[in-house]
Amino acid sequence: MNKLPKYSELPLNKDDPFRSAWGLYGKDDQLGFLNRLTDEVVLEAAKEIKTGKRISLNWPLDAQKDIPFFGRQTFHKHVYAKPPRTVNDDTWSFNTQSSSQWDGLRHFAYQKEAEFYNGVTMSDIHEHSASNINGIHAWSEHGIVGRGVLLDYHAWRTANNIPYEPFQAGTIPLAHLKAVAEAQRVSFKFGDILIIRSGYMVAHDAKRRVELQSLAKIVPPTFSGVEQSEEVLEWIWENFAAVAGDQPSFECWPSQTHFLLHEVLLAGWGCPIGEMFDLEALAEHCQKTGRYTFFVTSEVCNVPGGVASPPNILAIF
Repeated sequence: MNKLPKYSELPLNKDDPFRSAWGLYGKDDQLGFLNRLTDEVVLEAAKEIKTGKRISLNWPLDAQKDIPFFGRQTFHKHVYAKPPRTVNDDTWSFNTQSSSQWDGLRHFAYQKEAEFYNGVTMSDIHEHSASNINGIHAWSEHGIVGRGVLLDYHAWRTANNIPYEPFQAGTIPLAHLKAVAEAQRVSFKFGDILIIRSGYMVAHDAKRRVELQSLAKIVPPTFSGVEQSEEVLEWIWENFAAVAGDQPSFECWPSQTHFLLHEVLLAGWGCPIGEMFDLEALAEHCQKTGRYTFFVTSEVCNVPGGVASPPNILAIF
């Protein structure tokens, strides 16, 4: 990856959208940042496995019950008997972003240009039904597998008496994230999978049902998250293969500047964004052992043309 362009050299083509890297891996590429997870990078990441301890980062599919944010559909499960045999089957229906999720490359475009990764348009997706371009299935062949790094912002800011309100539009500054890494004695390797614990799950679980119902009615919804800045983008560009967190939007929502991280990460670079990961058990184990790096294996659902997917993700120590 010594040929990786500098962040300052983006966009690669002068007429392309803000800081995009279209064509870096070819005009028909559908893997984006997952190209960074080479066999060599994954083999090195496997050295993180020391004890075999496995921790799921998947929030239950029905965790939001009937109060999902962003107006998304709820999870429905139907279990039915198949007499005369003593047998059960079941069917599930749900929005792929109503619980833990990876946002795929069909999810979010550059809003001004109305173009997804590598210039794919809404017409390419909706008017050509045979096309599965930029579908989530492209990520299922090799999965999202590599070295995970947890930045436990919630624990760090609590120890340092820094206020934080997950359900209000506010930012997690890059300076704070770097301070967390320093406090945890974490250094990054190119191709790492960044995972940030903001404390959203703790706050969500502390809310009464009536409070969640009221919050879900706010349009647009407001959430605190990673700051929108060129410094954050450059940090991600130089280090990671995917980013994730426990909050519904990863970044501050609505945006506090003229661009969204979703635009550049998904549409510009093809960088997976994970949201609503359940990081509580992971954080507890990291704090107990003093280890904040681990092996990550995540297999998205093989749905041709899918927009997003449950992560089906494990951290292995």
